[in-house]
Amino acid sequence: MLFSNLIFIADSSAWFNTDKLLTLIISLFCVIILLYTTYYKAKQSKFKIREIAGLKAIEDAIGRATEMARPLLFTPGWGGDIQRPTTIASMNILGHVASKTAQYNCQLIYPTHDPVIMAVAQEVIKGAYASAGYADRYKEDNIFYVSSSQFGYAAAVEGLISRLKPASIFLLGTFEAESLILAETGNINKAIQIAGTDSTIQLSFFIVACDYVLIGEELFAASGYLSDDHSIKASVRAQDIIKLLIAVFLIVATIWVTIDPNSQWWKL
Repeated sequence: MLFSNLIFIADSSAWFNTDKLLTLIISLFCVIILLYTTYYKAKQSKFKIREIAGLKAIEDAIGRATEMARPLLFTPGWGGDIQRPTTIASMNILGHVASKTAQYNCQLIYPTHDPVIMAVAQEVIKGAYASAGYADRYKEDNIFYVSSSQFGYAAAVEGLISRLKPASIFLLGTFEAESLILAETGNINKAIQIAGTDSTIQLSFFIVACDYVLIGEELFAASGYLSDDHSIKASVRAQDIIKLLIAVFLIVATIWVTIDPNSQWWKL
């Protein structure tokens, strides 16, 4: 029995699946590009993420709420949890917004559908207020859980917007059918609205009803733009390089197949 087990272990197929070789090569290639943008390129020249209109408007939105003595409402949507990239990106922006509201002494309201997101948001906002030097202005009761039901959450946030009439609204995260309900309510109450999500379906509603929209990957690039963190900007640059290479590959592949329709190169 022991001898047969040793034979099985020695079998190369038990150690390496050749069917996944292409995936391994592509993964290593992506890692190399990321390391290049993170370490080597940093020594050669500085690079910047292009200006994003929605993020440039954050200061104006917070300033408007401060001047009008009305609150600012920030919500991550109903469709996500704390593990989703959109929620994490939303938290990065929340930290920046919280720091500014602390400086301007503007009330920040944060309703959410998930108790875990609520707890994380409380820590993010509390830390931002402390870093800004205004820990006494932090109000834990302004960050709260409303409902896990999609339309229960939508109704609760809609009611908050109608009653509190926030001067500015941030809709950043994962949104589903509640997106138009919230955006239209904010629009009716004449709030400046900055929205962003990775859902192509919900983006169309945000574009119609909101003043500024972070489209897809702009939401993920936001933390690098706001923090000027080199590691985040390097990862964004790496993604851009990989996308460019994929585009070139698709163009070459299209030309190749057009010239030689019988080519079976993709099966190699």
